[in-house]
Amino acid sequence: MAKSSKNDVRTRIHTRIRLKLRGSQERPRLAVFRSLKHIYAQVIDDREGHTLVAASSGEKTAGVGTGGNLAGAKEVGKLIAERAKSKGISKVVFDRGGYLYHGRIKALADAAREAGLEF
Repeated sequence: MAKSSKNDVRTRIHTRIRLKLRGSQERPRLAVFRSLKHIYAQVIDDREGHTLVAASSGEKTAGVGTGGNLAGAKEVGKLIAERAKSKGISKVVFDRGGYLYHGRIKALADAAREAGLEF
């Protein structure tokens, strides 16, 4: 049996999560992806298949230094919440993307909650 990489395992977990999680117009999905250097967040309406709001640590205008640490994840969480609130979105469904809910993922979620998103 072939050995699975960490990303293969994460992808399988994410697929399993996505079978249960759906974003709607009233309550879109807040999807998170993290790499070694950056962290990305999107608010997605799955019924329409559109990204409503996005934020990442790689944006030059965001003022986030790096997404590879907790501070960067917190900044992206605040940024995504501010952008979502400006579009009239206050409630979301959190999609951790197959990652464990700790570290940068938890920091992003907590910062988004503190900035006014409800999930």
